[in-house]
Amino acid sequence: MLCCLLTISPLLAKERTPDSELRNLLINAINDSKSFQDRFEAEVWLLDMSQRLQHRNRKQDQKHQLQLLKLIHAEATRAKLAPELVLAVIEVESNFDRWALSHAGAQGLMQVMPFWLKEIGKPGDNLFHVPTNLRLGCTILKYYLDKENGDLTRGLARYNGSLGRNVYPNKVFNALRERWYRQ
Repeated sequence: MLCCLLTISPLLAKERTPDSELRNLLINAINDSKSFQDRFEAEVWLLDMSQRLQHRNRKQDQKHQLQLLKLIHAEATRAKLAPELVLAVIEVESNFDRWALSHAGAQGLMQVMPFWLKEIGKPGDNLFHVPTNLRLGCTILKYYLDKENGDLTRGLARYNGSLGRNVYPNKVFNALRERWYRQ
């Protein structure tokens, strides 16, 4: 499993120190919630994406898949991210395994590092709790994309802790192109 935030690398050592701007964004994200704005578009999107997700995760019933997709859409939209991009990141990070744990300790669907919970004053929260993981993961991804001025390759690499390499972004782009594209 891939660690989405930081790797042990001398080049990224300064990234290991929590960024106060990102810490504040995470605190605000925890306190913010929104749902779909356009009901018809939401229903079309949910139906389309649930059929795609069903092929990837046959163990989960459709009700749970729709709940997951609704959460993903809401958190991606809240963070001003394309929900399809978030689906591609989740596929690459955890293959939709909410219990995923990386060798570096990153947890959940979006493989968020647990030190963030302490940094934002929520040490009792649980990164295996899907809404918490999505809220933090989307906020972090958006922050890194903004930090790279919208450059998806660099922003995704920063999210993964592999800035300067394209392997991770290419995996996300491949998943996006092959499975999570918008029709």
